[in-house]
Amino acid sequence: MIKKAIFPVGGLGTRFLPATKAMPKEMLPIVDKPLIQYAVEEAAAAGIEEFIFVTGRNKTAIEDHFDHSFELEETLYAKGKDKALKTVRDMIHQPGTVFYVRQQEPAGLGHAVWCARHLINDEPVAVLLADDLILGSCCMAEMVTAYKGGNMVAVMDVPKLDTGSYGIVTPRNDDGQIIEISALVEKPEPANAPSTIGVVGRYIIEPGVFTQLANQDPGANNEVQLTDALARQIGKVPLKGLRFSGERFDCGSKIGFLQANIAFAMSRNDLAEELHNWLANRFPNS
Repeated sequence: MIKKAIFPVGGLGTRFLPATKAMPKEMLPIVDKPLIQYAVEEAAAAGIEEFIFVTGRNKTAIEDHFDHSFELEETLYAKGKDKALKTVRDMIHQPGTVFYVRQQEPAGLGHAVWCARHLINDEPVAVLLADDLILGSCCMAEMVTAYKGGNMVAVMDVPKLDTGSYGIVTPRNDDGQIIEISALVEKPEPANAPSTIGVVGRYIIEPGVFTQLANQDPGANNEVQLTDALARQIGKVPLKGLRFSGERFDCGSKIGFLQANIAFAMSRNDLAEELHNWLANRFPNS
């Protein structure tokens, strides 16, 4: 059973400046809910019970978001806004199940995960990146169900020209859903990519990965890469890839963020018809 999850949220969000100058990029909303809340809800739906946020400077808004706001709650109660009050209170997890660790410098995903090492016992742990937003399925629940030990990553097919933006796997066996991985390389040039199967921001990692991360060896972009640590564990423990059933949006890019807002709005009964009509009238020839 996977009971703990790490959420690396210490990045600077420079692609979304100036919006992210004072606001964490993980708090950017998709319709009416911040990115980080989608990730936390996905983890909770997968049975996760402890939530570890690896934060940085100017990230206190994330801590506030998952804590009580007594003035807001009192105001909603006094005005009889029961639905809104329930929404706010449902975000709060039990005391002692939410933890915050400070990453003093943005030294890579592997470094961020390593910062949470003292909160992880001899057990596998989930890692979720809020930038990767998935519609139509609970990716982490699918991974937890399929997990049989070792390390696991969520994967999807990517365009050949985009391999330089992903960790790319070398498949040994592939049954269409579960891939046995024989090698993993971070951000290869298209000409050198071993496949077009890319890693998406969902992981289940076993304790040996933290031993690898302790070396703090820099990789692509001179950062400590989680994929490098996973690659070094191949042969010691299995590494599997899971093709999830939903649709992934890269909300670390502006176009992906905009696409996610439209797609998630169109999936909601209270918004879809009006938005569809507006789009059809505004862009009749598209």
